[in-house]
Amino acid sequence: MAKLLYQGHASLRITSDAGKVLYVDPYAGEGYVPKADLVIITHEHYDHNAIHIVPMTYRTIVVHSKDAFCDGIYRDFEYFGFKVRAVPAGNKNHNPQECVGYIVDVDGVRIYIAGDTDYMPFMDRLERQEIDYALLPIDGVYNMGPEEATRVAGIIKPKHLIPYHMKPGMLFDIRQDMKVSYEKSMLVKPGDEIQLVHEGEPLI
Repeated sequence: MAKLLYQGHASLRITSDAGKVLYVDPYAGEGYVPKADLVIITHEHYDHNAIHIVPMTYRTIVVHSKDAFCDGIYRDFEYFGFKVRAVPAGNKNHNPQECVGYIVDVDGVRIYIAGDTDYMPFMDRLERQEIDYALLPIDGVYNMGPEEATRVAGIIKPKHLIPYHMKPGMLFDIRQDMKVSYEKSMLVKPGDEIQLVHEGEPLI
C-alpha cells in the first residue's frame, strides 16, 4: 500500500508498496532520507524546486515542468511504478506556460497534485478521472484561497481533499485549513504520513 508523507508547504514524499520513492516539489520540512527514484517539479520557483536537498542515486530521474509541458503538449511518463500525467496549472502569479500540475497513479490509487494554481477550465473534466486524493493550494495570496479550493473540490469530487500550500512563509496554518468546507477534507499536518487507499472500482 502506497504512503504519502506531507512535509509542509507544497512538498510531498510518496512511497510505493514496492519501496520506490517519489518526491514532489522538494523544499519544506523533513523526511528527505530515503533516496529518490523519481522527483517531479511543478514549476521553478525556489520554494518548489530545492532539488539539492533530495538524496539521489545515479538512477534517480528528475522531471521539471519544462519536461512535463513541452512544445505545447502535456506529457505522460512512467517510471518505477509511478504513472504520471502532467496537467495545466497557473494563474496571474504563475505563468501557465511554465507550470504544471500532476496526476499520479501508484498501487491502484490516483492522486491529483494541483501545484500553484487557481481554478482552470480543464478541472471540469477531472470528476471523470475518479481522483482518490486531491491536493489543492489554499494560501489565497499567490493561488486560490480556501473558498475557491472548496468550490474546485466540489467540481473535481475527489474521495479525499488534502489542502496544502497554506500561507506564505509557513509550513502549515491550521486556521487557513479550517476555512475549507469540503466534507471530505482531511487534516494532514507536516510530518504526517498517511496510507493511500483506493475506494471503488479498479482504475482504468
